[in-house]
Amino acid sequence: MPVFKSDIADIAYIDEGEGEPILLIHGFASNKAVNWVNPGWVDLLVRDGRRVIALDNRGHGESGKFYDPADYSAPMMAEDARRLLDHLGLSSVDVMGYSMGARITAFLTLNHPDRVRRAVFGGMGYGMITGIGDGEPIARALEAESLQAIPDRTGRAFRAFAEQTGADKRALAACIRSSRQKISEEDVARIARPVLVAVGTKDDIAGSPQALADLIPGAKVLEIPNRDHMIAVGDKVYKQGVLDFLAETA
Repeated sequence: MPVFKSDIADIAYIDEGEGEPILLIHGFASNKAVNWVNPGWVDLLVRDGRRVIALDNRGHGESGKFYDPADYSAPMMAEDARRLLDHLGLSSVDVMGYSMGARITAFLTLNHPDRVRRAVFGGMGYGMITGIGDGEPIARALEAESLQAIPDRTGRAFRAFAEQTGADKRALAACIRSSRQKISEEDVARIARPVLVAVGTKDDIAGSPQALADLIPGAKVLEIPNRDHMIAVGDKVYKQGVLDFLAETA
């Protein structure tokens, strides 16, 4: 598994296939395998003739772990992604992020617009502007002594997911206390790249995809039928919609 140094963080990544490059950025408490490899995204995009790069965000997967919230922020993780592009000698790529990864993708697009050709915001709608709830119950759930001791339903779900994937729960608690920076409507409106906003119709976390897309000139919405935040990522409608978006905006 290749690893490179991004500032203080060792960042693990995969780099497969040939063709036009696309960078995949996973969501909170996930990793490159759970978000992109296991649901078939990497194979799908490689078969579509693309070079597929996916990283583990700091604090996640096989990348470096930190326990101070100051070492995590969405703009900071966007810089990890930018440094990965530098490391690979890639001047400009397509980028798809899911949930927290969509927020990171937005910061990457805003802060380094020349590096992003097209962007897919998966699992993130107007919540990019308003925020998607208080992360503290999730942080406390990740730090709890046991799953049974957690009263908060959402926190319990994230704790169970973290245990299932073998994640570093202390690192994730630090991350969620710092990584949910909101982006203003004015800043989102500055995005001048083709954008697809893809959200499940039963997703009660992401916020309205149309409300976010309305702020971005030319942005398109993909509704993923009957899927919630956790299961939309592997949906065939999502996959085909992304392939169509990349083909139509080539």
